Amino acid sequence: MQYILYLLIADIALGIIGAIITKEFRFGKLAGFMKGPVLSYIFGFAVIEMVGQALPMLALLIPAVFVLVMISLLASILKNLHKMGLPLPGAFKG
Repeated sequence: MQYILYLLIADIALGIIGAIITKEFRFGKLAGFMKGPVLSYIFGFAVIEMVGQALPMLALLIPAVFVLVMISLLASILKNLHKMGLPLPGAFKG
């Protein structure tokens, strides 16, 4: 869970910096992002973790969901870095 939080913090910080650089920053967008993806990543993974602990036959879901969340957050971070001007290979462009 703490790795998800670290990547969320990096994603939010880079998103804010990228929005400021491109002059797209709006507090309303930030608030929408905070209650949308942020809460769904944190609470969604927490629920999956609890279900996996309560029902051992579903415990295999925990690492799979963790990997999917990490990939999603890393993709978002790369998107924010690209928005800030970092050149990315074609495979990483969205």
